[in-house]
Parts: sequence; structure tokens; C-alpha cells
Amino acid sequence: MVTEDEAMRRAIAQAGRGLGTTSPNPVVGCLLLSADGEIVGEGFHAYAGGPHAEIVALAQAGERARGGVCVVTLEPCNHTGRTGPCSEALIQAGLRRVVIAVDDPNPVASGGAATLRAAGLQVETGVRRAEAELGNIAWLTAVRRARPFVTWKFAATLDGRSAAADGTSQWVSSAESRFDVHELRSTVDAIVAGVGTVLADDPQLTVRDLRDGSLAIKQPLRVVVDSRGRTPENARVRDAAAPTWIVTAAEAGQGPDGRVDLNAVLTELYARGIRNVLLEGGPTLAGAFLAAGLVDRVIGYVAPKLLGAGRPALVDAGIGTIADALELDFTDIAQIGGDLRFTASLRPAKEN
Repeated sequence: MVTEDEAMRRAIAQAGRGLGTTSPNPVVGCLLLSADGEIVGEGFHAYAGGPHAEIVALAQAGERARGGVCVVTLEPCNHTGRTGPCSEALIQAGLRRVVIAVDDPNPVASGGAATLRAAGLQVETGVRRAEAELGNIAWLTAVRRARPFVTWKFAATLDGRSAAADGTSQWVSSAESRFDVHELRSTVDAIVAGVGTVLADDPQLTVRDLRDGSLAIKQPLRVVVDSRGRTPENARVRDAAAPTWIVTAAEAGQGPDGRVDLNAVLTELYARGIRNVLLEGGPTLAGAFLAAGLVDRVIGYVAPKLLGAGRPALVDAGIGTIADALELDFTDIAQIGGDLRFTASLRPAKEN
């Protein structure tokens, strides 16, 4: 017998299996418990346009779902899009109770809980809400703000240098950290870098998820912020390994600094179905994103090295005094190889 709390914990883990493949949809996990508390179905939303987590679980359970409990990480959808409404499917399956972690903030799809209650089902919300929100933070943030969730990733020495005085930067971080970055890339919809990084390092900005360096099947969109169109024709970001958008000021408009309007870039990415963005490479571009208030999370790989001089990991984030420093909350700290990886969320401005 499985408790509803245990089932929700397992559903949250199931939801994580969809990271990187569901946009513009959320990641969702679902477990179905029989009337006597046995797991009779489970599933997750694997890709946009595919069956939702509840439908996958119902297909496994069949008649064993009747009289049972649905445990799901996000409020069942209440509209017909590329698939039918999950709320109606749960009603037709004869369930008696639905346990939900997070209410759906999308006005197009929300209302499933009310529909279920109107049909006579018991509905409880908020079970392991914080944990489920963290696992779906990119989609939830994107929907609430109408722009993609942005994670700034950087690698630096202990004294904050991303490259030596002579410009060399390979490799600041360990092989284990670099592999970890490819796993991180596999969970996002787009990777953003500045033209300065392209000119200096000629990165490919792809997911190479195997240790032999072979490419993953699914590749994020590569976005190069290039105000004046300086990306070379033979740059690796222009190869056929993944789709690429070279965005110029002429196309996206200029921001207050005369460079590409970053808000316009994120607005366009959201319109393209991008919900989760990884900002990589370029201390100037990172500073511009931070100054504009467009970074939601920071993931740093700190190597046990000292350079004393060289390129800093971040320049000019629009901060002139210590009172204006951007404050973060650590959410995870781990050792990756010989490096320290930290994950931190930006505090809302009102808390600074």
C-alpha cells in the first residue's frame, strides 16, 4: 500500500523525466492508486503533442483505476488543445479522488479542479507543492512572466576568473563539470551566448550527452546575441548540428545600451515556444541580462584554481554600490569532480 504523499513524491520524480522535451508544455507526473492503495498506473508527459501524464497512467490502469485516487503534480488540464481535457478523462475513468500538487497558472488550461469537484470527485491541492514547483520551475515562471526562465551558467576559478590573462580558458573546470553541463543543456529549450564568446572560443553549443562526445538526438535552439552581425560564416554555431538564431539589433531592436534588446529576444523566444533558457558564455552579456533583471537562477562551477588576472566571469551588471548588490539564495551545493557546483535563485528586487 502506498500513501498519497509517497505517491506524490514518486510522481514528482516521474515528471522530471520530461525535462527538455515538453515545451511549450509543462513537465507533469502522475500516479494512479487503486481503491486499496496499490499503484495501478503511472506516467509522465514526454513531449508536446503527446499524451499527458494522466492519460498514460490511465492507459496502464484500465478498469483498476475505478474508485481509486489520481495523484498528479499539476492541476489536470481543462481544455482541448492537441489533446483532450484530462479532467474529463479522469471523470470518465470513475476515480473518486484527485490529489494535486500545483494549481495550473495558465488561464487557457486551468479550471480542472473545479470541473472535477463539480462532477463529485474529492479534490485536494497543495500536496508537496514546493517540491513540485521546484521541479517545474522553468515552465511555471515562464507562464507567470510571459518570458522564458533564464539560468546563467558560468565556470570560474576560485578568484572569479573565466580565462587567463593570455585569453586561454580551456579548461577552467574539470571534465566531470563539463559533462555535467551537457546534462544541464539537455534539460533546456535554448542556449544563449554572446558574439564575443563565439569569436573568442568558437563553441558549438550543443548537447553531447555521451562521454565519447557524440551528439544527443534532441538539441536546443542556439541563440547568438550579435548586435552588429559579426558571427563568422564558418562559426561552429552555424553548423547543421542544431538550429541557430543569430539575433542582431537590426532584427530585435536596440536596448538602452545600444545593443540587442534582450527583453525583445526573450519575448520572441517565448512566442516560439521556448520556456527554459540557458545563458552561457560572455561576461558582458551576462552582466546585461542581470542588469535588466532577466536572470532567474545562477549555476556556477568553481574550480580550485587561482589566476590573479585574466577575464572575469562577470562584468558590469549595473551595480554601483554594495547596497545595490544582487542577492541570491542557495538551493543546492555539490562537488562535481574537483569543482564546487552551486545553484542559487535570484531574490526578488523588493527583498534586496
